[in-house]
Amino acid sequence: MAELSAGQVSSGTSVPWWRDERKRAVIWQALVIAALVAAVAFIIVNMISNLGRLGIPLGFDFLSSPAGFAISFSTMPITLESHIGRLIIVGIFNTLLASAISIVLSTVLGFLIGIMRLSRNYLVSRLAVIYIEAFRNVPVLVQLLFWYIAIVKLFPKVRQAMNIGDLMFLSNRGTYVPRPVPQDDFGIVFIVLLIGIAIAVGLKRWATKRQMETGQLFPAISVGLAIVVTLPVLASLIFGNPVAWELPALKGFNFQGGLVLQPELTTLVIGLSVCTGAYIAEIVRGGIIAISHGQTEAALALGLKSTWTLRLVIIPQALRVIVPPLTSQYLNIAKNTTLAGAVGYMRQPTLTAQPN
Repeated sequence: MAELSAGQVSSGTSVPWWRDERKRAVIWQALVIAALVAAVAFIIVNMISNLGRLGIPLGFDFLSSPAGFAISFSTMPITLESHIGRLIIVGIFNTLLASAISIVLSTVLGFLIGIMRLSRNYLVSRLAVIYIEAFRNVPVLVQLLFWYIAIVKLFPKVRQAMNIGDLMFLSNRGTYVPRPVPQDDFGIVFIVLLIGIAIAVGLKRWATKRQMETGQLFPAISVGLAIVVTLPVLASLIFGNPVAWELPALKGFNFQGGLVLQPELTTLVIGLSVCTGAYIAEIVRGGIIAISHGQTEAALALGLKSTWTLRLVIIPQALRVIVPPLTSQYLNIAKNTTLAGAVGYMRQPTLTAQPN
């Protein structure tokens, strides 16, 4: 007997379309898609008509218009006449810079506090708990405002700036440090630096392979850092000074020359690093606890030191648990950089129309 189709019954009669589940599903999907298309079309038509009524052209021509405002901190030179498109690019680079610095600092701080949380020393463990509970239960925006007020109010004014060896000046307008100016031989020193990094990476791989084969440890990290630092220094001594330093100096009402770390950037980095570090500390603690205690006992039974046990046995296994939520915290840092508007709101005067 021939097989019956889904749209037929045993008597050979067809099932009405309103009773066929597959046909009803297709119809409902088509209706939903049609409703979405109609809603989007209504929004677009309404937007075009409103823009036409206001005399605003539809397109991206506004990106080439002068912004009329500046940003308190910028990784690129901008003025009040800079185009809106350039300011958007500046905002992207500012976000990347603040996120990168905060990610590094929060990771180091989070791993340190997370390990301290598991310490057998009561005082160290309690201090870690206080830090975690304090910063996890305070909104990020409140913390940013606190750090901003602390930095701006506690630091002296520009004319009374704190002088550190005539090289660094601290004031409520920012931290002024010497700015490196590359000279003619800087390219050679930079190539030597890359060679040193390559040697350090190769040394680390050799040390890892040697440890897997013989079990003997080699201080690859410390030796690699020494190579990375020593080779450029030797190249600088051989070829002369490839970098000249521009020192900041007080001229008029502000410092001129050098690099300045704006209070807004410092506030954002400190606030995000300290707050996110508390969350990362709990992630690290959970990852370490997830590893069986038998791993620690086995490592100690083999004669490994507690620091080696943590670095070579516990942390590598805990990373499988730590990395996924750690990635989410990194994404939160990038998203929370938008809160910089609360402490870095532009204070420069806007452009005004000039009389003809």
